[in-house]
Amino acid sequence: MKAATDHLLQADPILAAIIKRVGPCRLTPREPTFETLARSITFQQLSGKAAATIFERLRKAVGKRFTPANFLRLSEEELRACGLSRQKVAALTDLAMHVAGRKISFAKLKKLEDLAVIESLSQVRGVGVWTVQMFLMFALERPNVMPTGDLGIRSAIRKAYGLEAMPTPAEVLKLAEKWHPYCTFASWYLWRSLEGPAAL
Repeated sequence: MKAATDHLLQADPILAAIIKRVGPCRLTPREPTFETLARSITFQQLSGKAAATIFERLRKAVGKRFTPANFLRLSEEELRACGLSRQKVAALTDLAMHVAGRKISFAKLKKLEDLAVIESLSQVRGVGVWTVQMFLMFALERPNVMPTGDLGIRSAIRKAYGLEAMPTPAEVLKLAEKWHPYCTFASWYLWRSLEGPAAL
């Protein structure tokens, strides 16, 4: 983590100012499990507080062990009662079926390159690139992930770099060239600069 911070401090004076203001990186990894990916799906397009409430209800409904089998025992009505939309119910059910049917192995994902992980998990209904990128960053602890479409990242860049308009994903990618090979840590600091939720 120190190597990442040192590199970013040298590579980009604007990001360096954010790092000095925010302080040490406290990027907390999660276990690469069904529960972690289910959490990411639940958090899609919701505020952190609302999503956390819904996911806590879901955890209680699933029971002590958050496994695909225990999840699949719940009816659609029980899942909807947790606050999940029909789309989220469909996505989570599809994920549970993929894992239960051994089409997705979290042990094998650890050994794959980032693009291969994206390709594997994108088979699941409702799982897009952003969701997989969060999983790569916070569960598989990949150091060089740049979620160019993330609204928080783009908002932070617009504010920090004094841009008139929201940067496009292509513009974010270009700016991120100097952050390689530590884009994950740069992203964490950009999220923190807005004092918003950094981890999913």
